[in-house]
Amino acid sequence: MKIAWENCINEGRLEMVFEERNKDYGAYVIRKGYSKTIMRAFIISTIAIVLFICLPLIMKLINEQVGENNAFSETEVTLMQPPPIDETQPPPPPVPPPPPVQQTIKFTPPVVVKDEEVPDDEPPPTQEELKEVAAGVVTQEGDPNAIDLPTEEAPVEAPPEIFTIVEEMPSFPGGESALVKYLSDNIKYPAVARENGITGTVFVTFQVGKDGKVNEVKVLRGIGGGCDQEAVRVVSNMPSWRAGKQRGQAVIVQYNLPIRFSLK
Repeated sequence: MKIAWENCINEGRLEMVFEERNKDYGAYVIRKGYSKTIMRAFIISTIAIVLFICLPLIMKLINEQVGENNAFSETEVTLMQPPPIDETQPPPPPVPPPPPVQQTIKFTPPVVVKDEEVPDDEPPPTQEELKEVAAGVVTQEGDPNAIDLPTEEAPVEAPPEIFTIVEEMPSFPGGESALVKYLSDNIKYPAVARENGITGTVFVTFQVGKDGKVNEVKVLRGIGGGCDQEAVRVVSNMPSWRAGKQRGQAVIVQYNLPIRFSLK
């Protein structure tokens, strides 16, 4: 670009002004490199402005790439055929009834005391009575032939087993297409997430009980902005699923579900 003679940085004028003067520093150096300095500053400023404008888009692409790399992978597992049920096996024995109450008669050990100190309580049982009825601390009615057996503590019931993969996985009523329609009809995009442009996938885990009801809903990985709470709300209000089965029996199954939040 040609610089006018009136401009103090014109090369011919600059040489004329600083003829027979020190050109190693000072105004000469500043004026000599003025054009290059302006051009360098313009290029750096342009690059900084472009990066500032494109930064949100770059961050969004990075987050989506990380989300795709960390997405859950589903593995199909083929299980062996369960053994057939032996119908000829006898049923378990019935629970025995509780033992009958043993008849006892109160027995107080004799104590030697003076005549005036003899208590007015009932006299101790005779030897003939003790031959027919067992001695005890109290007198009670019961079966004289019964045997006083020690009581057994009731066994502690083990917690139910929770499966992650079963022969017949639980399913939403109507299939996968019905599940997608349910989510799209019931999810309300949070206002905070919409205003801040928050998008992504919320991974939810829950249990499908033996009766098909959904419970124990939790967020494995969220995106914030109210999307996590909305995903939990929609999953908790799901209708009953078709329960999963293992060897023909309904069981509790842990199920993971990704829910995508996107702005259109």
